[in-house]
Formats: sequence, C-alpha cells, structure tokens
Amino acid sequence: MTHVSPQRVLLTGAAGFVGFHVTQALLAQGVEVLGIDNLTPYYDPALKQARLDRLLTHNGFAFEPIDIADHHALQAAFASFRPDVVIHLAAQAGVRYSLDNPRAYAHSNLDGFLSVLEACRHHPVRHLVYASSSSVYGANAKLPFSEHDGADHPVSLYAATKRANELMAHSYSQLYGIPATGLRFFTVYGPWGRPDMAYFKFTKAILEGKPIEVYAESEMSRDFTYVDDVSEAIVRLAALPPEPAGQSNDPATAAAPWRIYNIGNHTPVRLDRFIAVIEAACGRAAIKRHLPMQPGDVRATYANVSDLMARVDFRPDTPIETGIARFVAWYREFYGAA
Repeated sequence: MTHVSPQRVLLTGAAGFVGFHVTQALLAQGVEVLGIDNLTPYYDPALKQARLDRLLTHNGFAFEPIDIADHHALQAAFASFRPDVVIHLAAQAGVRYSLDNPRAYAHSNLDGFLSVLEACRHHPVRHLVYASSSSVYGANAKLPFSEHDGADHPVSLYAATKRANELMAHSYSQLYGIPATGLRFFTVYGPWGRPDMAYFKFTKAILEGKPIEVYAESEMSRDFTYVDDVSEAIVRLAALPPEPAGQSNDPATAAAPWRIYNIGNHTPVRLDRFIAVIEAACGRAAIKRHLPMQPGDVRATYANVSDLMARVDFRPDTPIETGIARFVAWYREFYGAA
C-alpha cells in the first residue's frame, strides 16, 4: 500500500459544506490548499462566504473564484498552483432541484467535471479524488448498498450525472493513467451544513415554531453520515492513490487505477426517529405536515463500508444524537436562534 501524504491540494467547492470541512482538515495537517469555488446562489451565498472567510484566515490557504466549467481558467489555476492531489467536491447538488433545473446539473456536474479531468490530463497529478453520491444506487433493492453491485438504474438526473462522473473518471484513468477515486457519500450532515437539506430545514422550522414537511415519514430511512467522519475518510484516501486491479468485472475496481468507495455511517435511521432526535436537541416538538414520497427519492439508503475500512482502517461511526446536537448548537450560535 503506497501512502504519501499530499503537499499541495487543489480543492474544488472549497466554500461548500463538505469542501469547507475537508479544507480545514488538510490545513490542520500543514497541507497547502488552493480552493476553487464560484459561490453559486443555489443556496444562501452569505453562508458560503462565511465559510470562505474562516478559511482565508489560514496562511496555507489561497482562493480562486472560478466556475469549474470555465476550462481555460481552471487550466490556468492548475498550471500556476501545480497540485499533487486534486479533491473535486464542487457540484450542483440536490435530487429535487434537478427536476426543475436540469441544465444546472449538465453545466456543473458534466461540463465542470470534464474540465477537471482535462486539467488533470494536461497537468498530471498523483491522485484525483472526486465526489459521487449514494444516489447512484437508484432503484437497487439489495441492502446494504455495495460498491461491488451494479449502479445502472438512477431515478433522478442528479444521480445520473454522478454515475456519469464515475464512468468519465474511469475512461480518463484508462486512457491517461490518472489515478482516480470516487466517493459515494451517504446523506452528509453537520455544522455549517447546506440549508436545502432536511435536517437544516427541520431545525430552522422547529426553532421558529413553524411546520415541517415530512415525506413518507414511516417509510423513509437514511444512512446519515457526520461531516467530520466524511472529512477524515477523504483525507486518508487522498494519500492512497489506487493501483490497477488487473482485468476485472468488479464494478468497484478496474484494470485502470480507478476505485469507488462508499462513505456512510453503515447504520440506517428511520426518518421519524431522526426527527425525534432533532426535536430533542431543539427542546421542542415539531409541527408536522405529512406528504407522500417525492419523485426521485428512494425509500432507504444503507452503506456497506467494508472496503473503506479495509483501505484506510477507518469508518464513519458518529451517532446521530451526537452529530445533531453539534449541528443544532452551531445553528443557534450562527443564526442567533433561541
């Protein structure tokens, strides 16, 4: 197992939720980081700016306001910074938003990812780590979800673009020898999170005494994964570029230096229990408005993380009670909520 810690990391989506936490973790290890982000208004840019302002206090951090789909600007950033590792987290996120704004996903997740791959091709790096999503499992009925099972039936455009990213990375690994690791995130949550996520909306509404919209409460379950665990997994994997696995029909490996890993808490939690944990952290009961499951949603997510554990001797394990308590405490402080 070749383990070489990165020295210079170019990280896209640095002002985003996961990108912010990963950047902090890298800086704490003395890694130089060039953050790339264009602070899109998909959700409140002021929150993204607040994250960025904290990062800019670190001497080892530099920032470029670049749209990753701007091929020439991204190439110039690679040429100037000369990263040894790229962590690509910028993307248009959200399942339901993809129903109304599909072109945003083509721009960021397809054109943008192609720009990243081309930059890695022309300015070779030791390792490309990029965000995929548990959404790629789509209509798969077998639980827990395993990287070794097929993922060819997405049920949202967002999921389709993330699966496309995995296949695009495979082709560039095969053609140009770019070591690439794809990470299938399972419902990441925590402080500095995304306002479009359910736990963020629930906390806001509960503290304001407003109703929450609950979709198929008794039927839905998610593998909620605390953001610090996700950051730890990413930092550990970044130091371990994949090697060719030889001829393989395994969906998680390839003859190219390409791998896929689940990043999840391996403990699915029913939505009604998750809401109860938020209520307890807020000290208030939720007013619920019950609605049916929405198009593009899946009933359950559940990660098999045995491959991750075998690779980096770590797996996410923060209980939701701990993670949600930390999030609610952050929310109250950041927004001055009672």
